[in-house]
Amino acid sequence: MSDLILFWHRRDLRLSDNIGLAAAREKSQNVVGVFCLDPSLLQRDEVAPAKINYMMGCLQALQQRYAQAGSQLLILKADPQSAIPGLATALKAKAVFWNLDVEPYSQKRDRAIQEALKQAGISFRNFWDQLLHAPDEIRTGNGDPYTVYSPFWRNWSSKPKAEPAKELEAAIGLTEQEQTVAQNAGAIALPTARDLGFVWDNPLLLEPGEAAAQERLETFCDHSIVDYQEQRNFPFNPEGTSHLSAALKFGAIGVRTVWAKTTEAMEQARSDEAKDGIRVWRQELAWREFYQTVMYFFPQLADGAYRKPFQNFPWDNNPEHFKAWCEGKTGYPIVDAAMRQMNELGWMHNRCRMIVASFLTKDLMIDVKLGEKYFMQRLYDGDLSANNGGWQWSASSGMDPKPLRIFNPASQTKKFDSEAEYIRQWLPELRSIETEDLVTGNILPLDRDRCGYPAPIVDHNEQQKRFKALYQQQRAQ
Repeated sequence: MSDLILFWHRRDLRLSDNIGLAAAREKSQNVVGVFCLDPSLLQRDEVAPAKINYMMGCLQALQQRYAQAGSQLLILKADPQSAIPGLATALKAKAVFWNLDVEPYSQKRDRAIQEALKQAGISFRNFWDQLLHAPDEIRTGNGDPYTVYSPFWRNWSSKPKAEPAKELEAAIGLTEQEQTVAQNAGAIALPTARDLGFVWDNPLLLEPGEAAAQERLETFCDHSIVDYQEQRNFPFNPEGTSHLSAALKFGAIGVRTVWAKTTEAMEQARSDEAKDGIRVWRQELAWREFYQTVMYFFPQLADGAYRKPFQNFPWDNNPEHFKAWCEGKTGYPIVDAAMRQMNELGWMHNRCRMIVASFLTKDLMIDVKLGEKYFMQRLYDGDLSANNGGWQWSASSGMDPKPLRIFNPASQTKKFDSEAEYIRQWLPELRSIETEDLVTGNILPLDRDRCGYPAPIVDHNEQQKRFKALYQQQRAQ
């Protein structure tokens, strides 16, 4: 029998197109998966119940996939710095393989586990799997990491992309005796999200697991991707975006598989408009990788602003205003509709994410970190790099050459929800209000009272002037 290799899953909850797992299978037929429920992550106060619900569903599907491949996925619930080396030692594993991550916590944890494995005399190998290009592959001519997206995109898009990795097949799992050893070393039955204290009873936009992600990718690329450039900004159109963000966050689908499908769509495209739609969606994949790459090279982004004027910005942080924003009760229909969508679905349309982030930071003048954290408490696709990058872009505090981008809720509504369909969907109390009044936000006080809808908590024009003045003061310091 060949040597046992443990493959430690993290954000790669699939058997196909998994670089580290494929490498493990090349080395040995005896490959067993392991996933560690890390209490230090689960106990954070910015963990969304919807996200844990999706993750646990992916793990359930992954266990079934391992069984079909002839092996097992073991579940641990403990500090991985002791649990992973402990399990590997107990099972006399030859090696532990895993895919790398960009997040500061993950990098620190992995270094500690590498040291523990070394001391135990167990080999390990690491791979870059969640990106089409590892962070070190995309650098400026001077060898520096990029801090602006456009030149990053030009470099990134010019490089050839790898083919999907081989799927795990015909593996050999643990013997009954080894399964008992694993249980004694901490392996447990897979709990539910509710068992872990995360209650989410609403349906998810994407069913968990590899099969559902693959089906969604094929549907999007076969039908909607060619219209992506035109349709992506309209929040009332549910098919305008791919809905693959959670699958990419947890690796229920491989990014090389995603790219290969866009290549197939590009080859079948019959018009320049269709090719433009595919190209624009590919740019969104590049944005994802840009934010992950800058998080890797600039881990301080996780804790605060990149641009100096915002590092000590005098935020108002009015708690009543923040509560109104969280609950979708600001008196600005497009903002409130978006927040209620997120609170109910665990997801918000990307155009609306920009609108509500701009409103929180530049109308309410509330610290970007508070908004970023609230999103992570609600979104089932919440990802540190993407969420942080999006918030810093909207707040003008991040890596962005345009210093003061301010979204006007009324003009955004006029462009992207001109018939107020999205507003009426998520603010049913306003369905009887005239469309023009919903779009402009100029709802009569009498109508607001009748519908039980609040007056605007701030004046956009006045707050815009005040924000700009404060920003100039910060720049001058």
